[in-house]
Amino acid sequence: MKRKTQYALTLLLALVFVFVTACGSNTGNNTGENAGNGTNAPAESENLEPMTIRFASGDVNANWDDNQSDIGKFLVEKTGVSVKAEFPVGGSDADMFALMVASDDYPDLVMPKGNIGKLVDAGAMVDLRPLIEEYAPNIKKIYGEYLNRLVWSADDDAIYTLPLDLVGHTYFDAGGGFQLQHQVLEAAGYPEIKTVQDYENAIKAYLEKNPKTEDGQPRIGMSLNGGEWQILISVTNPAFYATGAPDDGEFYVNQDTHEAIMHYQRPEEREYFRWLNHMNDVGLLDKESFVQKYDQYKAKIASGRVIGLIDQNWDYGDAENALKAEGKFGATYARFPVTLNDQYQDHSFQGTGYLSGYGVGITTSAQDPVRLIKYLDYLASDEGQVLVNWGIEGKHYNVVDGKRVIPEDVQAMKTNDNNNFKKTTGIGNYFLSARYGDGVLDPSGNYYTTTFPEQIQTSYTAEDKKTLAAYGVKVYKDFWPSDDAFPERKYGAAWTLPFETGSKANVIFQKTQDIMKKRIPEAILAKPADFDKVYDAFLKDLEDAGAAELNAEFTKMVKDRVELWSK
Repeated sequence: MKRKTQYALTLLLALVFVFVTACGSNTGNNTGENAGNGTNAPAESENLEPMTIRFASGDVNANWDDNQSDIGKFLVEKTGVSVKAEFPVGGSDADMFALMVASDDYPDLVMPKGNIGKLVDAGAMVDLRPLIEEYAPNIKKIYGEYLNRLVWSADDDAIYTLPLDLVGHTYFDAGGGFQLQHQVLEAAGYPEIKTVQDYENAIKAYLEKNPKTEDGQPRIGMSLNGGEWQILISVTNPAFYATGAPDDGEFYVNQDTHEAIMHYQRPEEREYFRWLNHMNDVGLLDKESFVQKYDQYKAKIASGRVIGLIDQNWDYGDAENALKAEGKFGATYARFPVTLNDQYQDHSFQGTGYLSGYGVGITTSAQDPVRLIKYLDYLASDEGQVLVNWGIEGKHYNVVDGKRVIPEDVQAMKTNDNNNFKKTTGIGNYFLSARYGDGVLDPSGNYYTTTFPEQIQTSYTAEDKKTLAAYGVKVYKDFWPSDDAFPERKYGAAWTLPFETGSKANVIFQKTQDIMKKRIPEAILAKPADFDKVYDAFLKDLEDAGAAELNAEFTKMVKDRVELWSK
């Protein structure tokens, strides 16, 4: 009932603004240099009065610029809208959004990640469907045939967020896997890195010969970002990648039957965690992996001490950028699809079709929902997408013979000092709306994004190029299985399926998360002789918490998604 009431309120709100701002309606008659068929810029009669909006993001962005960057200032001039961002401080994203619900105090825009269910159930989210229909032709155009994938559920066809997953995206490069410093690979003669044993051997050999850094600090064989929520990214998600399964969040989904179980219950993953236990036992695992804070983890990487990581480059990228800025390119990382043994293939790129995953939504506290959707629609226009991806023509790129080209000095800063580049240019900071993905051409025949084969190779450091050449490949993704190696998942990716807040399944799920955060580190840090005892206790705890019931409910959710998306 709460959602239906919210839908009606949204329609009423939209009608009010239609009356008030009818003359300022953006009808798509304006075009810019990079214009396509969609609307590109606010009409002259649009309201460009200065307006500051609050935006809460579950992901921390240390390089957010508060509209003080080149692009940030351009957007204020173009739209009148300034974005004041808020990020989790001293806690998790779940804590931040739970506090919003408890206090009934919401910003204008939110990117709540997996917490969207809490906000929807609290009646805090505006149904964007009527706003999209009336004011957002560019957003509607981008999602196109996938618009039905944005609906909340089979019982609630509201659209609460604009997914930030890229439409028409082609993966040209890989950003995850297992990382090793370039200097480690060079010292070993660029050995084959395919299994955890290969990975371990490379770390061990380098650490034995180079126990300390050039400035006398003790090196660390491998560090995991397991002290905060990134335990999922750095510790547990790699367990399914290393054992031949795709990312379906906390579950493993049988691709034939769509039956789901918690992925920790797979015997294969027990063996992966046994390997981590071994790495700890032989002294190659950072003893602080499960107690360190995120800043401490990044500081270690930025010092050049950490030989190996198991992470995603969006998580460790700031620290690696610091190494580049100091000229320590040998201590930056190459990345590989490492598996438990030769029996498995990394499924990182198993197809999902278009995902209606995490996204940006407007809350019921928003001061001007119509103006916000128009702001988001400008970002989704051809002009807006070129702006947020490439920057400003003549400053961040030039057009040469009809092609956008990044000047050498700009590319050098982007490659070698990316943190500063992002904060000063704003490129990469304003991905707040629908966007086309890598490999999609705009009406001018250029790519919307700067990630395409030729540009990727240009963006690599000299160390990257040397390492890739040694292995006879051009980009890191060449190490991974091809995109068509596995069948597309009919449900997309299961991590996009939220449990209803307060439901029995959600309560059980939260219990299993608490159990995992306790038992997985305990198993990894245990004496090898005690590993099975601890892991058996972990599985028993999951069973006692109701994992069987949770698996049954999640199986139903997956099958419902398959049915919904097949219509």
